[in-house]
Amino acid sequence: MQYKWIVISNTTVAILMASLDTNIVIIALPRIVSDLHASMIQTIWIVLSYGLVTASVLLSFGRLADMFGRVKLYNFGLVLFTISSFLCSFSQNGFELILLRMVQALGAAFLFSNSTAIITDAFQAGERGKALGLNQISIVIGSVLGLLLGGILTESLGWRSIFWVNVPIGTFAAVWARIKLRELGTVVGGRIDWLGNVVFVTSLVLIMLSITLSSLQMINIDYAILLLVSGFILIALFGFIESKIREPMFRLSLFKIKFFTAGNMTVFLNALARGAVVLVMSLYLQGPTMRLGPLAVGLYLIPISFTIATFGPISGLLYDRYGSMILTIVGLVVSAMGFLLLSQIQQKADFTTLLLPLALIGSGMGIFAAPNRSAIMNSVPPDQRGVAAGMSTTMLTIGNVLSLGMSFAILTTIVPINELESIFLGNNATTSINIVSNFLSSIHVIFYISMLVLLVSIIPAVMEGKEKRIQH
Repeated sequence: MQYKWIVISNTTVAILMASLDTNIVIIALPRIVSDLHASMIQTIWIVLSYGLVTASVLLSFGRLADMFGRVKLYNFGLVLFTISSFLCSFSQNGFELILLRMVQALGAAFLFSNSTAIITDAFQAGERGKALGLNQISIVIGSVLGLLLGGILTESLGWRSIFWVNVPIGTFAAVWARIKLRELGTVVGGRIDWLGNVVFVTSLVLIMLSITLSSLQMINIDYAILLLVSGFILIALFGFIESKIREPMFRLSLFKIKFFTAGNMTVFLNALARGAVVLVMSLYLQGPTMRLGPLAVGLYLIPISFTIATFGPISGLLYDRYGSMILTIVGLVVSAMGFLLLSQIQQKADFTTLLLPLALIGSGMGIFAAPNRSAIMNSVPPDQRGVAAGMSTTMLTIGNVLSLGMSFAILTTIVPINELESIFLGNNATTSINIVSNFLSSIHVIFYISMLVLLVSIIPAVMEGKEKRIQH
């Protein structure tokens, strides 16, 4: 087997595994919350902590990859992710599970920040669209496959088994990577931007605390605004620090590259629009009107993963041949149409009713991902690809986390907290007609906003134009 196909095979398996844990917890959430007697705030942070930690450290890990070797840190990430996944299954309360999910997220961050750069090193410019398309598809397929696998495992073996699945996969991938992968990228010296790291992480935590605590009415509006404003001040401070420091973790100079800037703006807005679709659909399908079991929920969501798997490689091949960014715009429009249809769903919806909107959302994701990602990576010099990959994936992950936070805020604003807790626990026996109406209204609002954000994301996608490649 050619080395480049060894690279794409191994990284795809690893990213699939890491992505799977983004959503596998969601399908088992009612059982987890019930068994661990988790509070509402713990429930939210069991979901949010994974993405938040990943977003917080991706930039640093991209920098570490450029300093010490992408393959070396990728291998470490596989080992850390596998061990922490196993430990998650022994959690005795919500707080323990949140902490272990954070450790698990550190391993995932090593995988996300290094896999794109490793693939870019192994493939020529004319083949990167196809290769990155396959890798990016594995992220979304893993996220949706987590629901299906989570449903099967939760119903047959209990919620703790959802973490066991990573052990054999992670062990195999780690051994395979240790034997077969080699360092092709340029390893450079340098130092870690510790001050930038601390400021960046603190800003994200403050913003998410403001959203979640105020949503649950655990703090008043004054404290919520204080936390939110403090978070944004720290983001501004982070930008100032990065512009002054000699070796920043966030290379602001890369934003001078038109295609890099436009591509990352599109990535962020796309993630902001679609980041919560799986959570919201899972709540709807298991909620007071549909009342489906975990396995049935996974089956209902198959159209998303199937269409991503179908259109992702096709889009990557078309991009490699023609290099046109029109594909990203088409993908955004198609997904927006899907969200528009979902914003009209009623109390009951059978599989055939949901098939078209979910298929449109998945098709749009598949069409969009590979060309946009390839354009971003082709626009930067080879020795900047580690940090560029980290920056791009950070934008994606922050968008996903903010999407979840905003969706929680909308749900808790429209649906009373005690009723929302019942929905999270899967206890829908006493849900009133009024609560059902509020619950549906909140879902409609979330999906309508998603559609609008996707339409706005077309603006930076148009700015990308026909991307000019750096041939390395």
